[in-house]
Parts: sequence; C-alpha cells; structure tokens
Amino acid sequence: MILLRHGQSEFNLHFTATRRDPGIADPKLTELGQQQAEAAAEALAAGEAGRIGRILCSPYTRALQTAAPLARRLNLPVLVTPTVRERYAFSCDIGSPCTALGLAWPHLDFSHLEEVWWPPIEEPDDQIEARATLFRGEMAALPDWQDTVVVSHWGFILAMTGERVNNGEWRRCDPTEPGPQEIVWRQAHPTVVKP
Repeated sequence: MILLRHGQSEFNLHFTATRRDPGIADPKLTELGQQQAEAAAEALAAGEAGRIGRILCSPYTRALQTAAPLARRLNLPVLVTPTVRERYAFSCDIGSPCTALGLAWPHLDFSHLEEVWWPPIEEPDDQIEARATLFRGEMAALPDWQDTVVVSHWGFILAMTGERVNNGEWRRCDPTEPGPQEIVWRQAHPTVVKP
C-alpha cells in the first residue's frame, strides 16, 4: 500500500517558520499544499495506473483536501478512516466535529465517526504505535491491500514505517511485514513553544 502525507497546511507553514504552535485547529491546505496534492494525484494516477482501487483518508481537513484530487482522477470514493489520523500533539490535531465535516464534505460518509473523534489530550508514543499496529493487521488481512492509498500524517506514517516524510510525499508499506523496530519521535530541534 501507499502512505501519502497530506500537503502543506496553514499550520505547517507557520510552525516551520517559527517552531511555535500557531493555534490553528484543523487547518486547511495552503496554496502550496494544494499544488502538492495535485502533483501527488497526478504522479500516483500515472505511476499506479489501474492498480489503485481504494483510498483511505484521515478525517482531518488537510488530509481530505489532499485525497480529493486523487479521488477525482481515479473516480474512486474516499473512505474516511479515523485510525489513520495524526497523533494528537498540537492545535492542528483538534479536528472538526463530525457534523461540520458532513456539511463541508456532503459526498463523504462520516456516519461511523463520533461527533468529537480526536482525543482530548496529547497522545503518548505507545498509543499511536499501537494504533499503527492495529491498522497494519487490518490491512494485512485484506487480499487486495496492495491497491490501497492511505492519505495520512507525519506521525502516523512515522509509526507505520519509522520514516519521516515531507508534505505531499509518500512511502510504500507492506503491512504483512513487521513494523519498525525503533521509532525516534523526537530529534534535536530548536525549542518548541506551545500556546
């Protein structure tokens, strides 16, 4: 399967420049992020022609916006899958309520989500790793897991692969193989200041 990180969001833009949480809940894609989503859709549709049969996507707006161009190109539905959401650690990980998502994306099915589907507090490392392990097992049980694109986030992709990916990048992942042996969640960075 292919794990695609969403395009640049308004949060990513400000956080990258300042290393401070800008306080943007469920941010949208920037213009660059929209371009990254279109470029990923074009590359995946051309390079995986006829092989992609399923698009799974996190319920965050930035992921839904990233999945939309690929879904249009391939004429596939987007299956909203909260298991692949981002690790809750910053303001961008406060989602939009299920009702608001349904109004913004009326053609998508959100009926299986709780109204507030993101965690109330920061998610520990072991919890996102357990969520990735659960998802790996669910995907491995599908006979056609190879046909799946998962539109997700930095933290979830790191938990699945042990690799850091930039906005709009993707990695292949075989869910029948063991997950990463060691995941380094924190690297030396300038101080991160939360509001």
